[in-house]
Amino acid sequence: MAVRAVRGATQLEEDTREHMLDRVAELVTDVMEANHLAVDDFISIIFTATSDLTSEFPAYAARQLGFSDVPLVCARELEIDGSMPRVVRLMAHVETDLARSEITHAYLHGAANLRRDLARTTSHD
Repeated sequence: MAVRAVRGATQLEEDTREHMLDRVAELVTDVMEANHLAVDDFISIIFTATSDLTSEFPAYAARQLGFSDVPLVCARELEIDGSMPRVVRLMAHVETDLARSEITHAYLHGAANLRRDLARTTSHD
């Protein structure tokens, strides 16, 4: 087993609690499915959110998926002029047999435009 980092992001259409929980749960689930991971494979997850998202902590969605013993932290994304609004990003540290080149990063909805350079990126429109 090796320790790997998995990245992902999703864009919300609106800042509501239900929408935040749905989109973040979708993102975490997509990362898990794409990389054949279980909750026990996760070492930690760092979530960031843009400053226009204030309805809920992104980590709460992961807690609802069973991440009760996994260290989770939320932080504010840098405010850069022209950056994409309403985005939640994650960086998960996991134990896996996958090589770094086999990791699938998940960029969903509008956030798929953030990493068009990744050939193995999943995206949901």
